[in-house]
Amino acid sequence: MPSIHFLDVTNRDGVQTARTGLSKFGKVMVNFYLGRLGVAQSEIGFPFLFHEVPYVRACLALAEAGAFGGLRLSGWCRAVPADVEAAVAVRAGADDGSGLRHYNLSISTSDQMIAHKFRGRLDRDSVISEMVAAVRAARDGGAQTIGVNAEDGSRTDDGFLLEFATAAREAGADRVRYCDTIGGDTPDRIRERFAKLASSIRIPVETHCHNDLGMAVANSVSGALGDLDAGQDAWVNTCINGIGERAGNADLLSCILAFSHGFGVAGKAPIGDPLDLSWARRFGWWASYAFGQPLPQNQPGVGRNAFAHESGIHADGALKDRQNYELYDDDTLGPFPDDWFTRAGRVVLTGEYGGKAGFRHVMEGIGIEIAEGDEDLAFSLVQMCASASGKPLADDELRLIGSYPRQLALLFPGVTS
Repeated sequence: MPSIHFLDVTNRDGVQTARTGLSKFGKVMVNFYLGRLGVAQSEIGFPFLFHEVPYVRACLALAEAGAFGGLRLSGWCRAVPADVEAAVAVRAGADDGSGLRHYNLSISTSDQMIAHKFRGRLDRDSVISEMVAAVRAARDGGAQTIGVNAEDGSRTDDGFLLEFATAAREAGADRVRYCDTIGGDTPDRIRERFAKLASSIRIPVETHCHNDLGMAVANSVSGALGDLDAGQDAWVNTCINGIGERAGNADLLSCILAFSHGFGVAGKAPIGDPLDLSWARRFGWWASYAFGQPLPQNQPGVGRNAFAHESGIHADGALKDRQNYELYDDDTLGPFPDDWFTRAGRVVLTGEYGGKAGFRHVMEGIGIEIAEGDEDLAFSLVQMCASASGKPLADDELRLIGSYPRQLALLFPGVTS
């Protein structure tokens, strides 16, 4: 039976949100939370870029140590063999260390992009040949799964989209990502296109929806239903809190809730990975803090007003039985965070100038035990990570540092483990 999977792109698309930023340690924390939540896959970034390499190595080592649970780590590359070969060369440690095993390879497919982005450098035939060469490079490099991205797929005509997707499948791709790059698609249209394309190529078509018209979640749900109509698994791209380029991407929690509780949607297919939504509020609020992007009061699930009632009629009904006015139980989303630095601010771990006494005091205060021989390394990492983010470290950040200092040391070449 077909199932639904979530592939989060916060660490690739989300971190490109204008007027914000996230440290490499922050990107590690995104993977930590995705693993705790039970999401299938994280697109961790750009492994062919030199400044991402230490972060990718650290993530591979952390995954090997079990820090991310069953989360798959995938790299995004341009559909260019040189990019793929550079990504394949990244290893956690020694030459025989584990590398990335999952990839998404992207190239533009619409006539608009071919004419006005490539400007004669590529035509339709060369778009396909570049993509096929990149897929083969990934397979030769040991990839376990490959997704091929049709950037601006929503403005690509049916005929060429089918030709491109067929070539991707024949080259060895496992999925084709249909990118609504400028957010102009609509639910009926995208469902029909997904069903038609997935039926023809007989592999899943992955949703990647932007929110320029406020329909990213609706389009993601509808595209996934098109996959199910075709008898294929659905893979849904998301970002935490709906961040991303311009008006953002499909919100992770909203998509999960839609497939779990949406009328006419819930029960269409099982979610293929065991989710633990008790981490939802911790993740959403941590991301708001780390990105410096305040959560709207009415943010689905995790906003302060998501379960608040003002109207007398609503309040009366909710007090009698909250199911009168609430679609799902907010207890399933876990508690709002109450971290050390917000409640006991006498000593906080803010940057490179803290001392050992304060470090020990905070770590003991939140119950973190560091393995014998790793205290000095963990202390150095706290200084480095807090300095990189410019903010006091959250409890979960300290827990990750205290639990996996030797793997996290790969983030900072020169810090000895």
